[in-house]
Order: sequence, then structure tokens, then C-alpha cells
Amino acid sequence: MKDERGYYYTPSLQHPEVRMYVRKTNDEIEFRLYNPNEPVIWEKHQWMPYNIIKTAAEQYKERETGRNPMGLYDVDIAKSLLKEG
Repeated sequence: MKDERGYYYTPSLQHPEVRMYVRKTNDEIEFRLYNPNEPVIWEKHQWMPYNIIKTAAEQYKERETGRNPMGLYDVDIAKSLLKEG
């Protein structure tokens, strides 16, 4: 899907208003979250390259919180969206 911010998918079926935007810069896929109920997320957080997200998720996993931060980031969907565009 695409709107004025760019290509996006919905990372959570429970919250269809939340969108994960994707773009490709210098052959690297980047992600940026938008939640209309919390616009500060878009304003304060910049585009994040997928490799940085993976590294951060590994560090998060080491804390043994039982949560999977990678659940929001789907590189296969991102690739498909960007290929369509």
C-alpha cells in the first residue's frame, strides 16, 4: 500500500491504524513506524536500517524479556512492497 508518506504495511491486525513504512536507501531497507494515536513516534524517530534493527533485537533478546521486537519488522513484506513500486 502507498500513501503520501510512502509504502507501508500494517504490522498488527489488532491495530490497523498503525503503519510500518518502508523505503530503500543505498540498497538497504529502512523502516519507520507511524501511529496516529501517538504522532510523537513519527516525529522523534527517524528511519531505521534493517541491519540496525536486527542488531538491537539481538541485544534485546539477551535481556530475556520474553518479547520479540522483530514482530513489527517484516523484511519480506517490505521487499515485496518496494518491488511493486
